[in-house]
Amino acid sequence: MQALPRSIWKGAISFGLVHIPVEMYPATRDNALDLDLVDRRDFAPIGFKRYNKSTGDDVDKEDIVKAYQVAHGDYVLLSDEELRSANPAATQTIDILAFVDAAEVSMLYFDTPYYLAPDKGGAKVYALLRETLRRAGKLGVAKVVIRIKQHLAALVCEGDAIVLMTMRYADEIREAGELKIPAEATAISDKEVAMALSLVDSMNAPWQPEAYRDTYREDVLALVEKKVAAQQTHAVLTPEAAPTPETGNVVDLVALLKQSLGERTDTKPKPPPRKRKA
Repeated sequence: MQALPRSIWKGAISFGLVHIPVEMYPATRDNALDLDLVDRRDFAPIGFKRYNKSTGDDVDKEDIVKAYQVAHGDYVLLSDEELRSANPAATQTIDILAFVDAAEVSMLYFDTPYYLAPDKGGAKVYALLRETLRRAGKLGVAKVVIRIKQHLAALVCEGDAIVLMTMRYADEIREAGELKIPAEATAISDKEVAMALSLVDSMNAPWQPEAYRDTYREDVLALVEKKVAAQQTHAVLTPEAAPTPETGNVVDLVALLKQSLGERTDTKPKPPPRKRKA
């Protein structure tokens, strides 16, 4: 069994006035093919500034090639053409392997979305696949090579477009079994569940993605403007202490949930203001 990965973040989930302390762990691992950039003349690794790490000399772009390290200092060179010719069909085809119900696929498997658009002469078949996926309520499971990695992928409908969503393979998903997650049989009273459901219902809102902003980025930019205005472009400001969420044991969940329902302000995201017609 592999060692439990280190937590990458500690904090709390805020549920009304209830704070649930949590730790964040990587849920995936990357099994991508690892190619190094080396100098073709002596196989020395190429640094970010394109210099030879053995001699320190700059290296021209045409002398930089891809290589796979089979042992320390021992490389196999691989040209772009060789990488493509290793399996031409895989590098040029989105190969649909099966159609499955979308509800059966855990969100942990989904990674990066890409739009697919029809090429010349492919509009009708593109539309046919789109409508088939939509009416069947299925997603197409496929394989595709992007750059030098073969991805599992899902073809799904998003509006009038077909989206290719790269997916993780089963061996890239970390098991949660080693984490200290409360069992389903953990004692939770019906009253606590009812109060929690009431709080969720009171915070119910339609999905409006444009209503959510990166407020942390806005705050950082505001801090930058503050430092520029104060001519402190080369100084370090002492940060103000940020409020720390309470992470202790929750003694009375019902009381906290009641307080959340009774005292919370309206937390529903407000839709963006409508633009006035000229």
